[in-house]
Amino acid sequence: MEKANVSFIEPVGEVNLHSSKWDIGKGIRKFQLMLESFFIKKGYLLVLIGFLLGRALILAKLTPFCLPFFASVYLIKRDRAPLALIGLIVGAATISLGNAAFTFAVTVLFLTIYRISEKWLTNEVRSLPFFVAIILGLGKLIESFILSRQLTLYDLMMAGVQSSLAFILTLIFLQSIPLLTLNKRRQLLKTEEIVCLIIMLASILSGTIGWKVYDMSIEHIMSRYLVLVFSFIAGATVGSTVGVVTGLIFSLASVSSFYHMSLLAFSGVLGGLLKEGKKIGVSIGLFIATLLIGMYGEGEGSILQTVLETLSAIFLFLLTPQVFTSRLAKYIPGTPEHTAEQQKYMRKMRDVTAQRVSQFSGVFHALSKSFSQMEVMQEEEENDREMDYFMSNVTERTCQTCFKKEQCWAKNFNTTYAAMEEIIHEMDQNDGNVSPRIAREWDKLCSRPKKVYETIGQQLTFYQANLKLKKQVRESRKLVAEQLLGVSEVMDNFAKEIQRERENHHKQEEQIMEAIQDFGIQIEQVEIYSLEQGNVDIEMTVPFGNGHGECEKLIAPMLSDILGETIIVNKEEYGTIPEELCNVNFRSSKAYTVDTGVAHAAKDGGLVSGDSYSTIELGLGKFAIAISDGMGNGERAHYESKETLQLLQKILQSGIEEKVAIKSVNSILSLRTTDEIFSTLDLAMIDLKNASAKFLKIGSTPSFIKRGNKVIKIQASNLPMGILQEFEVDVVSEQLKAGDLLIMMSDGVFEGPKHVENYDLWMKRKVQELETDDPQEVADLIMEEVIRSRSGLIDDDMTVTVAKIKHNTPKWASIPLHKVKRHA
Repeated sequence: MEKANVSFIEPVGEVNLHSSKWDIGKGIRKFQLMLESFFIKKGYLLVLIGFLLGRALILAKLTPFCLPFFASVYLIKRDRAPLALIGLIVGAATISLGNAAFTFAVTVLFLTIYRISEKWLTNEVRSLPFFVAIILGLGKLIESFILSRQLTLYDLMMAGVQSSLAFILTLIFLQSIPLLTLNKRRQLLKTEEIVCLIIMLASILSGTIGWKVYDMSIEHIMSRYLVLVFSFIAGATVGSTVGVVTGLIFSLASVSSFYHMSLLAFSGVLGGLLKEGKKIGVSIGLFIATLLIGMYGEGEGSILQTVLETLSAIFLFLLTPQVFTSRLAKYIPGTPEHTAEQQKYMRKMRDVTAQRVSQFSGVFHALSKSFSQMEVMQEEEENDREMDYFMSNVTERTCQTCFKKEQCWAKNFNTTYAAMEEIIHEMDQNDGNVSPRIAREWDKLCSRPKKVYETIGQQLTFYQANLKLKKQVRESRKLVAEQLLGVSEVMDNFAKEIQRERENHHKQEEQIMEAIQDFGIQIEQVEIYSLEQGNVDIEMTVPFGNGHGECEKLIAPMLSDILGETIIVNKEEYGTIPEELCNVNFRSSKAYTVDTGVAHAAKDGGLVSGDSYSTIELGLGKFAIAISDGMGNGERAHYESKETLQLLQKILQSGIEEKVAIKSVNSILSLRTTDEIFSTLDLAMIDLKNASAKFLKIGSTPSFIKRGNKVIKIQASNLPMGILQEFEVDVVSEQLKAGDLLIMMSDGVFEGPKHVENYDLWMKRKVQELETDDPQEVADLIMEEVIRSRSGLIDDDMTVTVAKIKHNTPKWASIPLHKVKRHA
């Protein structure tokens, strides 16, 4: 019992521990949401910002921040404008009551003029800075006139300065206020928005000038804290920018703070350079800058105070939660967090795309099934129905007025129906003639036999035309069903490939980027689409805009070693400017390559041959060789064979399986014309990853594989295309090897030799006697042998295609690096 109790108590303790951790995390999250709701959603952050901006001064006299801030809030979030006004007036009142009165007065003046002229404004955003600048300048002039009863040149200059600052600040606040008031933001920050945000934050901090805690200036602590945060997030460039802008704003507010700009700028540079050391490294950068600049600042007496201010800023920085810095970093270009956010967005888009493609695949599959179900009705039932209609039309014209109608169709229905059906079939098979035996039997049953024969002959033409039309409709439906099914399969495979990207190769992406960067080559981004053996697909963004072959000579060989297979550059896209980034696509190098040679001749040495040939580079590492021989010779045969290959090429390149592609081409050819025009097809599909080959022969002659001194014959039996609407495609598979010669030919070559009884043996012997393995030379020699055997005559169109299988030798050897696993 004790063991039972112990084993029971331990899990409960663990559960309580996890539950307490979960409760703490939930409480922190709830507190965070409460703060966001209070400051951002309810707008009380605007009160705090308004209070500090209301206290901010330029040149110890000007207050150009109040009206631009209120006007921007009024335009962006009008319902929160009263909160901003309260903060501004309270902040201005801490300087003087006159300052608060001036702030309230110019705000009321702005509201009055803006509301009156609002209905005439076409673009409020563009016109707002002008309104603010003019109203604040007028307000400053009115204030100066009331105080001194006159206007001096100095007053006009100060009013102009304040008006100009107000114009610029309005533009800045319009850019930066949405960044502080919108809780959810998905877009990254532009450079202008980052600068505007920095200026606004520095302006807000200038409102703390004069505040001290234990003789330490709050503005110094907060400005250094601001530099620490941005240096840690975005590096030296943004950190130094924050330091310069913040120091400049402070020096305008108080000339005594001018040296502080050097300290902040230097801190931003050092902190950014040491950001690899995380928060400690950035803090050390600020501390070193403080010691170096502090010695030349205000003498030795202030060094201790400056160091204490720096330590306070570092303390606040170390207390800053990771959630805050990571969240801000997502919106600043160039940060790892921003890159991860962009990749996350791209993966989400890929997921949505895969889902939509999969849905479309389902739609095409349902349509295919719908067309297929139309054929569920048995042909026999349909034929019986057609026969009933046929009988009705015949009896309506013959038996309806006959006196023996009751005798034939009421009393002897089965006998009469069977006899008339036999006559219809007999006339259908024998061009309208009836055999003597059936005629004698029918004469015994019918009193109007000649009338019946004539009527059946007339109706038979319509009956046959109707059957043929319905057959073509059925074939068309079947063709559409097969095509829809093929498209559905292609789209489904495409959706699966996109979803394979969702297998999240981000771990491998980081490993590849780290491995290449450790070698000393800087790359911006890695996108892995596939790591499947033999089908690797990787895209990189590299800073090689000048294109000296770095990708081909360095990065591809490194990837070859990392992934354990040969990787080559598939495509490079350079920018228009040399300094721009370059997008490079890396793919698996195929294990084999194919060299081809072709020889062809038209009948009697003509210009137009009825044969057509094609070598097709398909996706996924497949290579196709095809020969089509149109029936007969001349332009019509050439058109038929060429059309067959073009249709086949388009369908194969779409990704549809070979069998479905050939059946589709056959159906199109058989439905397209009523002429007796047929064409043969000889297709070889070679997989360049393992050199396996599939041969599909439709009415074509045998092919031959020469492997050393051995000759292998490839043969299959199928009728030419277009003869039958339905046929099964025989597929012959053969494993090719490096050095093999694949020889394909039309019947003009295979059956061309004169006085030869066994074409197979003759062709095998000629192939075996070949002393060259160059594809073009082999094709020319075979063509020459056949023509010579006929004393130089060409009795039929002739085409020979020869393909040589070779190992693919990479141009550049791999560069050794550590391995990266293909799967996480």
